[in-house]
Amino acid sequence: MFEYLKKALAVNGTEQNAADTTGTKPAGIDSTKKLQIATAALFIEMAKSDGKFSAEERERIIGIMKNRFNLDDECVKELIDLSEIQLEESISLYGFADIINKQLTTADKKVLIKNLWRLIYTDARLDKYEDHLIKLIGGMLNLEHKQIIDAKMLVRYELGID
Repeated sequence: MFEYLKKALAVNGTEQNAADTTGTKPAGIDSTKKLQIATAALFIEMAKSDGKFSAEERERIIGIMKNRFNLDDECVKELIDLSEIQLEESISLYGFADIINKQLTTADKKVLIKNLWRLIYTDARLDKYEDHLIKLIGGMLNLEHKQIIDAKMLVRYELGID
């Protein structure tokens, strides 16, 4: 079941912490895998921020990750499992945001924020904790407040939410 993750984490026969951004461990996970883990971690944290991680939110994350990284269902599910573990071991989201900042352009980060808004509106409502977290994540991704709100308004329009 975890073949994708075993391959992603293989370092000369050993495994490495995927969220290690200190540079103290050997670089075993390629940059694409780190980006996938960091992205999934942000989606999972957002989905859990209102206290409910619904099956619909999980399916939305799977769809976004499949589309963004061209992965199959099993790979994405394993990636989500790994990202949940990494989130439990992390003390903040900054390590994940740093990985994303190093690899994505501003345009790519705007797409990421739009997808986070789509995830938030899976249940057609905005919780105050979701609102706070997306603004925090947007700031960590070096996006301006206007860019975050523009993405929100675009997604609300796309989804037909007043």
